[in-house]
Amino acid sequence: MGCVASLTSLLSHENADIAIDVVQIINELTDEDVEAEQEQWDALVNAMMEADLIELLAQNLSRLDEGSETDRAGVYYVLGVMENLASQTSHAEKIGQDAAILPWILSRIQRKEAAVSQNKQYAAEILAILLQSTPKNRTKFIELDGIDILLQLLSAYRKRDPAKDSDEEEYVENLFDALICLVEEDAGKDKFVEAEGVELALIMLKEGKFSKPRALRVLDHALGGVGGAPACERLVEAAGLKTVFGMFLKKQEGQTIEHFLGIFASLLRLLPGGSATRIRTLVKFMEKDYARIEKLVNLRREYAARVSPVEQVIEKERRTFDKEEQELMAGEWLSRRLDAGLFSLQTIDVILTWLIAEDDGAKKKIVSLLADRDEDLSLIRGTLQEQIEGLGEDETGHKDLKDMLSTILQFV
Repeated sequence: MGCVASLTSLLSHENADIAIDVVQIINELTDEDVEAEQEQWDALVNAMMEADLIELLAQNLSRLDEGSETDRAGVYYVLGVMENLASQTSHAEKIGQDAAILPWILSRIQRKEAAVSQNKQYAAEILAILLQSTPKNRTKFIELDGIDILLQLLSAYRKRDPAKDSDEEEYVENLFDALICLVEEDAGKDKFVEAEGVELALIMLKEGKFSKPRALRVLDHALGGVGGAPACERLVEAAGLKTVFGMFLKKQEGQTIEHFLGIFASLLRLLPGGSATRIRTLVKFMEKDYARIEKLVNLRREYAARVSPVEQVIEKERRTFDKEEQELMAGEWLSRRLDAGLFSLQTIDVILTWLIAEDDGAKKKIVSLLADRDEDLSLIRGTLQEQIEGLGEDETGHKDLKDMLSTILQFV
């Protein structure tokens, strides 16, 4: 692997053109489409990493001038190498933890251009990849005030849509993907609230077209998890209930519905009992003669109708397997049920149970709606019990979730 180290060292050649040629070669060698076994790829990349590949890539980013066409291509190749390396989490983390790379990306995605260039779009794409890879990269980017900057960049699209199938459209998509990764972290949720991200997302829900479904997805992730309470409070305080609950009653696509369900479940789980924000949220479910509850029960039937045939097939398969084979198949079976809509069905049942626990009128309405099809609360009880049984207590937040589900289970 001495030749690999020699090749890598040429990245520091004083002649930038030579360094660019070398980056292009490394880009081709590390491409995932290259015909090489995983072991060969690993050996090659590890040898390059030991020869300070990441540091040398960072140095080239800082010295290349995109005013020149050759240097512009060089930057593109550097980003290409980063994308190739980031296919492995450990390498993605090393790239993100380099002192210069995330600051360079942050600067590059902000550069003003007449039209979003290929490199600006690619920098945003690499950012999303690095942030998706590890919590350490997300933490570092949050510390660089990354959330504030992403919100500033996205605010340009609260009413304006990027041109369809353009580099700009992909750039904006990547910015949203990056933001969604960041608001998964508790520190990211706090920064998002602090930087008025909830308010921006609500404007996009009201006025945006391209940004609307993406803003809804951001809100779902920002409100989720134990750390989502401040974002839940802010959504209510920023008069977001009217916007979100109003949209829910309109015809929506499947994925969009899942985000509404996630938001409702978070609000009911995290807003403090008896608080003004919680009472305002509950009132929204009771409005218009319980129209939202009626929609939830109808959605429950739709998801159950998708999950049920899959469960029947699984039950037939289960009968032909012994205990050991059943244990081996458990993951595959769960995956098939989730693909059919199990998670949404479970989320609806958690929402309905909260409403039953909180309001007698809501309970009567839910019981009545279920009775229309000879159904009863035992259906809801069954999905809640399965969720409780499927939760271990080792993973973060699982114990809290298990305790919460066990508490509300008593009401159905």
